[in-house]
Amino acid sequence: MKNAKFSTRSIWGGEKDSLAFGATQVPVVHSVSYGYDDMDDWYEVAIGNKEGHIYGRNTNPTVQAFEEKIKILEDAEAATSFSTGMAAISNTLGTFLYPGDRVISIKDTYGGTNKIFTEFLPKQQVEVVLCETGDHEAIEAEVAKGCKVLYLESPTNPTVKITDIERMAKAGKAVGALVIVDNTFATPVNQNPLELGADLVIHSATKFLGGHADALGGALCGSKKLVEAVYHYREINGATMDPMAAYLLLRGMKTLKLRVDKQNENAMAIAQYLKTFEIVDDVFYPGLEEHPGHEIAKQQMSNFGGMLSFSVKGGVETVRHLLPKLRFANRAANLGSVETIVGPSRTTSHVECTPEERAAMGIPESLIRYSAGIEDIDDLKQDLYQAFHAVSEEVATINS
Repeated sequence: MKNAKFSTRSIWGGEKDSLAFGATQVPVVHSVSYGYDDMDDWYEVAIGNKEGHIYGRNTNPTVQAFEEKIKILEDAEAATSFSTGMAAISNTLGTFLYPGDRVISIKDTYGGTNKIFTEFLPKQQVEVVLCETGDHEAIEAEVAKGCKVLYLESPTNPTVKITDIERMAKAGKAVGALVIVDNTFATPVNQNPLELGADLVIHSATKFLGGHADALGGALCGSKKLVEAVYHYREINGATMDPMAAYLLLRGMKTLKLRVDKQNENAMAIAQYLKTFEIVDDVFYPGLEEHPGHEIAKQQMSNFGGMLSFSVKGGVETVRHLLPKLRFANRAANLGSVETIVGPSRTTSHVECTPEERAAMGIPESLIRYSAGIEDIDDLKQDLYQAFHAVSEEVATINS
């Protein structure tokens, strides 16, 4: 399996050992508990000396197949799963951070992650330092003072800023810090943080991994020792992935490369097309040569991802008029699906934050997050054209 290409691994990885009764698809095992006639066997499984399952909050055969597949796709030693992407993030940070510890991150993390850093960890007497995203010298200077965890997200949600993972990982390792990277936006198709020096990689499996907006889940990949520590925290705190969700995510992951390749292509085309509209203030996509992180992205990513964002003239009013006019886009708080999804950050990635907090993170109220789907690019372009044209006419009428 290790020598197989990505698409082959995404289809076959983690599958064969989970099949039963001659089936070609992994079964959904809904059993909460698993019975044993031999008390010694039961005990050996319970303490981890023998393969098997005892209780659904700990492990499940369908969920185990999902974990094996993402482990293979990230080329990791081990993986574990969670009920949601935020559960993956909170459980991982909760495992390694204690009162008196210091964690360093960037200002542009996903809104829920940012709330952990600004609201929850300080209550636990964990010192949090948030640096300007992309200011590698500033991050290195803070890391050099010492920290327990260096937490990164690249590309960021929703401004798609880029951090040099390899450079930051070296800085973290120099002080013995644990380097964690949220790889949700990039996916293992486009980027492999473990190869760049990260210790752990996190995914909101709800997004690109599943790809069909019908299952919640989170994943963590890395060394066996580190992943087992987080698994223990999760099994006690109970943020367990549901077996039906695991099945849906497994099914989605089989087409991961096909979908992401098309989303990469569409996102680049849309980013370039958006630049032609006068009403568009700015376009944020690492595939554009003028993007501040373009050169770093070229080095650490095989492609630039299916996510972009753009700001519009006229602020929130323009957003209100524009988004309902799009025919081939869901206006929803999700991303990475086969359908194009749009939404302002104030109702999606950073709904938990105040306008002032968003502004401090460099997120204007007029910012629109655009998750490119796998539709025909000509249809997506035409859809944007008719929406922008209609909005321009409305604005002209209002101004007159």
